[in-house]
Order: sequence, then structure tokens, then C-alpha cells
Amino acid sequence: MARAAVPRRLSGRLQWRVATLTERRRETDSAATLVFDVPDWPGHLPGQHVDIKLTAEDGYSTERSYSIASPAEGDRIELTIQRVHDGEVSPYLLEGLGVGDPIEIRGPIGGWFVWRDTDPDPVVLVAGGSGVVPLMAMVRARKAAGSRIPFRLIYSVRTPEDMLYANELRARVRDDMGLDIAYAYTREAPPDWPGEVGRLKLATVATHGWPPDLMPACFVCGPTGFVEAVADILVAQGHDPRKVKTERFGPTGT
Repeated sequence: MARAAVPRRLSGRLQWRVATLTERRRETDSAATLVFDVPDWPGHLPGQHVDIKLTAEDGYSTERSYSIASPAEGDRIELTIQRVHDGEVSPYLLEGLGVGDPIEIRGPIGGWFVWRDTDPDPVVLVAGGSGVVPLMAMVRARKAAGSRIPFRLIYSVRTPEDMLYANELRARVRDDMGLDIAYAYTREAPPDWPGEVGRLKLATVATHGWPPDLMPACFVCGPTGFVEAVADILVAQGHDPRKVKTERFGPTGT
């Protein structure tokens, strides 16, 4: 089985590289996955992110950070981009950047909010909205490595139409042994939804996560308010705060 690659080199990994967009896959009405070929990519761990730099003809440049959605696979990386209303970068990435166009990428970045397939602990992943992106990299890396570490993903999303990777998640629940997925809808649920609609609650995390006595590794990603609330829930349940790792994002990126 292929395994998630540890970065091959430390020196030079934070240099800017010229990547080429090779594919765009629509995920929702406001989000898409962009596939880049990055020559001499040093490899990455699930949970890491990259910086993207855009430079205008007049020399003005701006940078944003985006989580990597894919496990390590040669010189190929995937980024799932959510359009930010009135954003400066995301509209261009989703609509202006064409297949074959170059872009500057720097990374991988981050070494704390990562999962390694050698870690023996069960894993609970809690995602809010597009915070599912780095957690999806972990789910995919688990499968790619042939790992049997049990994973539980709790995915909070506004509506079914806002869900990223919906078809893939349904297939993984069926095919990935040891992976369980639970959903929470904050604004609108499917017609046959048996649960409540609203913010993620302690009862949902307790029911669909791992109990504290199993000492699971906990990864929480989403907007700041969501992340803080979930982290508080996990600690209140008795989870070791040192094993609750969080990543939050705002309008300008991760």
C-alpha cells in the first residue's frame, strides 16, 4: 500500500515554487477542488497547508493560506477553495485561473495540526463547514496508507447543498472499514433527517466521537467560534487538552 510521504527535504521547502493548474472539480455552488502539479514538491503530511501568492501586472501581490486536501502523491497536490464574498483571491482561483495557468505556491507549512499513519491512537475529527478540508486529507491518507486506525468524523454544515465531498464521503462510509461519519446541519437538513437542526451540541459530540478513556487524538477545524466551542466540549467531556488540536480560519484563509 502507498503511504503518506514525510517531506523528503527540510531545506528549501518554504521557497516559492511555480505550480500549474491541471484540473478543477466543482464541489458545491461556491467551492471547487483545484489540482496542481508542483515540480520538485517535497511532500507533505495531512493537515498541513500552503501559501498561494498572486501578483498583478503592476507588481502588487497578495498571499492567502489554504489547507491541502490530498494525501502526499508525488508532485501533485489538491486544494479545495471556498469562495469568500467580496474576496480578493478566492474568486480569481475559482473563476479566473485556467487549466495550464501558473501560480506561485509555498509549503508545506505546519507541523502540529497533522496526522501520521504511525500514530496508534483512535482519531476523532470535527469539522465546521470548509474546515473539513484538512480533515479530509487525513481520511484520504488513512486509506492510502492501508491504516486500520479507527476514525470518526463529525461534520457540521449549514445545509446539504453546502457539503464538500458529499459523494466521496458516502462511498467511504461504505468502503473504508473503521471510518464512521456523522453529520450536523445548522440551518437546513434533508427531508428525512431524524435529528435536530442547529449548532453542534455536546450530545452529538459525545454520541459520535470517541470516549475520553480511549485517549483519542482530536482534530477540530472550522471558523473560530465553532472551533472554540467544540474544543470546550471535548475538554469538558474529559479529553486531554494536549490531545485536542485545533485549526481555525477566517475570511482571509487558514
